[in-house]
Amino acid sequence: MRLSRRSLFATTTATLAAAASTPAAFAQGRMGHPEGHTESGRAAPAAGRRGLRTGFEQLAADGYAALDGERVGVVTNPTGITRDVRHIVDVMHADDRVDLTAVFGPEHGFRGTAQAGGSEGRHDDPATGLPVYDTYLKSGRPLADIFTASGVDTVVFDIQDAGARFYTYIWTLYDCMEAAQLAGKRFVVLDRPNPVTGRAALGPVLHPEFATFVGRQPIAQAHGMTVAELARLFNAEFLAEPVRLETVRMSGWRRSDFYDASGLPWVPPSPNMPTPETALVYAGTCLFEGTNLSEGRGTTRPFELLGAEGIDGRWAAEANALGLAGVRLREAYFAPTFSKFQGRTVGGVQLHVHDREAFDPVRTGVGLLVSAKRTWSGFAWRPDHWIDKLTGSERVRTMIDAGADTDEVVAGWREELAAFRRTRREYLLYR
Repeated sequence: MRLSRRSLFATTTATLAAAASTPAAFAQGRMGHPEGHTESGRAAPAAGRRGLRTGFEQLAADGYAALDGERVGVVTNPTGITRDVRHIVDVMHADDRVDLTAVFGPEHGFRGTAQAGGSEGRHDDPATGLPVYDTYLKSGRPLADIFTASGVDTVVFDIQDAGARFYTYIWTLYDCMEAAQLAGKRFVVLDRPNPVTGRAALGPVLHPEFATFVGRQPIAQAHGMTVAELARLFNAEFLAEPVRLETVRMSGWRRSDFYDASGLPWVPPSPNMPTPETALVYAGTCLFEGTNLSEGRGTTRPFELLGAEGIDGRWAAEANALGLAGVRLREAYFAPTFSKFQGRTVGGVQLHVHDREAFDPVRTGVGLLVSAKRTWSGFAWRPDHWIDKLTGSERVRTMIDAGADTDEVVAGWREELAAFRRTRREYLLYR
């Protein structure tokens, strides 16, 4: 597919405290194709904890100069923390150098008290007294009106992503950028690591007619970008009019780094994303939300456990026979405490990733769908064809129904993925 391209004249990247902590190539302004980044094969192993600074840490190290004289509102959730696990809203509220006047909460809420599909509503935060506005399921002019009513000059975004197109916080980012432009507000993105690396984009690209809140725009299923890089891409490629955007990038992060290389604490960005290992498999196994199988919600290993009543060890054997790189499948039995099959024992598989550099979550997800349909006569798609919203078109569903194998399904998105990868390269910030 071919993506539109617009000028980046409205997009600037604020690199704070660069002289002290940014690699020399960036300090000198050289932004070529990131060294060591490949779209296939293995990336170099992570180099461990090298003094990574998040976008917020860079902002604070510069004395919040980028926010000087501005009334500030922050779009965030429980993941917006410092490495000593203080929330950035609490930190900024206590600092006279920042005029923090509002908070904007996404799905699950600012403090994270709501389950999937819920939010905290409009309220005053008990800890700071700040007004908290609800952004969940709001976009366009209604969200712009919220930004206007809040009285802020600058909207700051700081939320940990999980690296998959259907993880909705990146579309909260997109919606807030669009609304900030409509409201005439400046928009600042504080960057955080992609927990599953930024080595490559993987999987099918969304077709525009399948756009929903689990995919607003045509990006790959596993996008391989940070939120600041996505913001740059959104601003140049997809927004009708670009917002006044600044991105505060990290220092000390490389595209080959998994989350444990960052030295940062992990806070679940949503209730069913408890660990970085969940994020590792999520871009593939979330596809089971589009079937009648459990995707492991209601267990201690969501998206790592998959199953349904009537499934036995044949599925694990069939899936292992596919030779999926970097992962082994164990026959497993579990009883979800909520969601599908609540309180009932089901059979299925548990994913055990033994080589995370070789592991391809999207190919694995497709292989598991193919093998589940072949070995369990009860397999069915959700009646609303939610799988099409997750994969971005009807192609994956119809090919599997027609008997296609894993290689054939994966080959079906090759050209559109190659086109997205070419576009994506223009907006990468890290080597």
